[in-house]
Amino acid sequence: MLAPWQPLLEWWFGPGKSPQAVADDKSTLWFGKHHDDEARERFGDLCEQALAGGLDEWQQSPQGWLGLILLLDQLPRMIHRDTPLSFEGDRRAQVVAMQGLQQDWDYQLLPIQRVFVLLVLEHAEVLDWQNLSVERYQLLLDEQPEANRRLFEGFLDYAEQHQRVIERFGRFPHRNLMLGRPSTSEEMDFLLEPGSRF
Repeated sequence: MLAPWQPLLEWWFGPGKSPQAVADDKSTLWFGKHHDDEARERFGDLCEQALAGGLDEWQQSPQGWLGLILLLDQLPRMIHRDTPLSFEGDRRAQVVAMQGLQQDWDYQLLPIQRVFVLLVLEHAEVLDWQNLSVERYQLLLDEQPEANRRLFEGFLDYAEQHQRVIERFGRFPHRNLMLGRPSTSEEMDFLLEPGSRF
């Protein structure tokens, strides 16, 4: 019998044999805006259950844990894009991610899957978690064979960019308008710079 999280993981990661093949196939899904309707239609109900505190039973295996993390961290950013609800699952995602990391469940996932566990920390407006994100991405990179290093160097670089923003501002200034937070003059100047919005 198919595990309830399996269709989500198959959609998110596809059949690629290597991390680069998966990234080549799925990067527009992960980092674009063209699959939001598909995400809503296929997984909207599960996402809402997760946001409401449900699907705890998914945390009984590393694969289910990863599926729940996607529903809390990635899917809301697609289904509720450009609204405050896109961050609605972040707090629970952080708790769920840390619980699994403490059990080393990430080491039971493929390297490309581990990236999306660490993205939860990268999305946090908490410097300690940003530091842990960078530390874990560095470890993940160190484990990769030469063929994978360029891809994982990119993931680490992006994590370091997030870390620097939180170190400087204590929050992501590009979220301020959406969340109704007033921006400081320094933040407004920063938002005029290229690459200031993730």
